[in-house]
Amino acid sequence: MFITKRHLSRRTFLRGAGVTLSLPLLESMVPALTPLRLTAATPRTRLACIYVPHGATMYKWTPGTDGRGFAMPEILSPLEKYQDKLTVVSNLFHASATGADAGAEHARSAAIYLSGGRPQKNAVRVGVTMDQIAAAQISQDTPLPSLELGIEDVSLSCGAGYGCAYFNTISWRTPTAPLPVENNPQAVFEKLFGDGGTTEQRLGRKREDRSILDSIREQARALQSGLPASDRARVGAYLDDIREIERRIQTVLQRGETQNVPAAPVGIPEAFEDHVKLMYDMLAVAYQSETTRVATLMYAKDLSPASYPNSGNRGGFHGASHHANVRDRMDQFAQINKYHVQMFEAFVSRLAATSDGDGSLLDHSMLLYGSSMSNGNQHDHGPLPLILVGGASGQLQGNRHIQPKEQTPMSNLLLAMLDKLDVHQDSFGDSTGKLEI
Repeated sequence: MFITKRHLSRRTFLRGAGVTLSLPLLESMVPALTPLRLTAATPRTRLACIYVPHGATMYKWTPGTDGRGFAMPEILSPLEKYQDKLTVVSNLFHASATGADAGAEHARSAAIYLSGGRPQKNAVRVGVTMDQIAAAQISQDTPLPSLELGIEDVSLSCGAGYGCAYFNTISWRTPTAPLPVENNPQAVFEKLFGDGGTTEQRLGRKREDRSILDSIREQARALQSGLPASDRARVGAYLDDIREIERRIQTVLQRGETQNVPAAPVGIPEAFEDHVKLMYDMLAVAYQSETTRVATLMYAKDLSPASYPNSGNRGGFHGASHHANVRDRMDQFAQINKYHVQMFEAFVSRLAATSDGDGSLLDHSMLLYGSSMSNGNQHDHGPLPLILVGGASGQLQGNRHIQPKEQTPMSNLLLAMLDKLDVHQDSFGDSTGKLEI
């Protein structure tokens, strides 16, 4: 229970030129002597679905025992600090990704990750994805019902006779409407916090090293002057986070700025770790301010040749997944898998450190991380490397390794996740029942 002297609306904004900035949940948004759970300020569960193509080295991903208190496997070891918020789900399978045209396994993988549908080769159709069903129910009162993020550029040549839409996104609003992924941090930032108007205004602000926060400085000061110390500190830290994200974007822009200013924002970090961390940090701020509650993120697209030298494996991502089932090469591929989990751990850590009502953002989040391919060399689609992280507002227990029977549809997990979000359906995709999580 919070006791405060001032009551602010949960939807309090700071507004300036081209800027509308939501605030994080503050104690001042809770009426005095009112339990948080009985107010409109009650934290809502945030959902993130993260996709990594090409599968994993499963013997270094899967815990050796089921149930509670499992020994953390090598690939997931970066998350050991958060084992109490981690659920490993094994033995799941995406049958809809299989087909007679084995060369198209990659073409189908991203499209079925959150849909459980069967992509059509001669038409762009797969099925509404779980994130969009959730967004329609839990995120319609936010400025952005959902946010679709990626790291790589959109593909224009995709192969296997399938449309590029199947490669370029994991989120589908309708069976025939894929949602475009944004991989430019500047564009994401301006979507979240405002763009300052025209191309000329954007360029002027960038050259003058001005912040969007400049236009709301006086409003912020006036607001903070009337808040208790704990809320002043929380708003100050929130604004500092936004300014730091701006600074990092500005650094990229200064390296790449030219005299010919495009109509769209520019600036993509060269290093994968800088790029993905920036995306994760913006997503954390979006969750904190409830600018959105639903997001997806693609680390890469299927067939990606990206390399991650800081993983210890300098080979191309897709090429490394074709390890010919040679143990040494599979161990080398596991280095990339573990490196990707390390990037995810930084996001988990950020959510755990961010207060949200009567807990943290991690307490009030449900994060799905994994792939819709298992052994990349075989192009198989089970058993899939999948984990859930977060408390889901008390709906997930963590510290568990769940092993349903082999070849249980992944759609059973997606159906159960919707249930944890209070979105109740009898079936989803090719589900055969609701997985107990």
